[in-house]
Amino acid sequence: MIPSLKGSRLATALASALLLLGAVTACGSGSGTTATAPAADPAAAPKSGAFPVTVAHKFGNTTIASEPKRIVTVGLTDQDAVLALGKVPVGTTDWLGGYAGAIGPWATGKLGGAAAPVMLTDTGTGPQVEKIAALAPDLILALYSGLTKEQYETLSKLAPVVAQPKEYNDYGIPWQQQTQTVAKVLGKEAEGTRLVGDVEAAFAAAQKEHPEFAGAGVVVATPYEGFFVYGSQDSRSRTLTSLGFTLPADLDKVIGDQFGASISKERSDLLDGDAIVWTVPDTAKDPATLHKDGVYKDLKVATQGREVFIGESSDYGKAFSFVTVLSLPYVLDRLVPQLTAAVDGDTATEVKQPES
Repeated sequence: MIPSLKGSRLATALASALLLLGAVTACGSGSGTTATAPAADPAAAPKSGAFPVTVAHKFGNTTIASEPKRIVTVGLTDQDAVLALGKVPVGTTDWLGGYAGAIGPWATGKLGGAAAPVMLTDTGTGPQVEKIAALAPDLILALYSGLTKEQYETLSKLAPVVAQPKEYNDYGIPWQQQTQTVAKVLGKEAEGTRLVGDVEAAFAAAQKEHPEFAGAGVVVATPYEGFFVYGSQDSRSRTLTSLGFTLPADLDKVIGDQFGASISKERSDLLDGDAIVWTVPDTAKDPATLHKDGVYKDLKVATQGREVFIGESSDYGKAFSFVTVLSLPYVLDRLVPQLTAAVDGDTATEVKQPES
């Protein structure tokens, strides 16, 4: 299942769960530092002798014999890593909607004047094989994906395919590994390491500036089929833990081996931490609806104003769900001030929406 079920609230749960997931230069955050998207070194060519390169994944090993020139991304966020490393895919797969070539505003500057890629769709039946074939790819990336073995074998008839890693749930690859894997297949491992280091430094700076985040309990949720919460292998949750927050101890036990799941009212305790991050369709109306819910309204996280609301259809909301080497700096500028207000211990502090 695609983590963004378009046309339903689960697409909103996967774009809030997978539909959740501006220029890359962000607005001032008020948090002391403004994060900026990492810049690729335009002079960074593939390392001499980098090819052939072999990458292990869920379905075995794939060897790329020479530098890829025509890359198609089946993984829903893989295009950002490709762009960050100085390449423009010939084809991408749509997830969040609304962006030409499936390139968000946090990444458009990396096109360098090139036309947006051809955008493919996955409606739940798998990649559009014929359209991918028409693009004559020499590499297909499916890292942030739920590719099946059958789909992998079909696509492998067109070009080398690098599928999702076996050590994580589908759609569970960390952005660091995504970036470094793409860097490896492009022959730019050193550049990939540098890009990852730049973003990790932004997280470290935020942690240092906000020691109150360390150990504070948090969960990311969306109002889908009651309360839908995201587990430890979901990228949104990892953004919070990378800032020092902790997830409920038995969260993964409750949701199983999925990126997230709807919880019963009996487990509403999972929501009642030091802060909660809600991804919602409408930040003007949905908080009030939640505050009328018989179970949620009396939780301390609600009565004490420890809530962060992110509009899932906004650029910010989509970037929050995207979780890539390019989207994260854009998100940090907006999320950190909201989290700061949510955990400051003062119920009078308003958790404001970002201006842009």
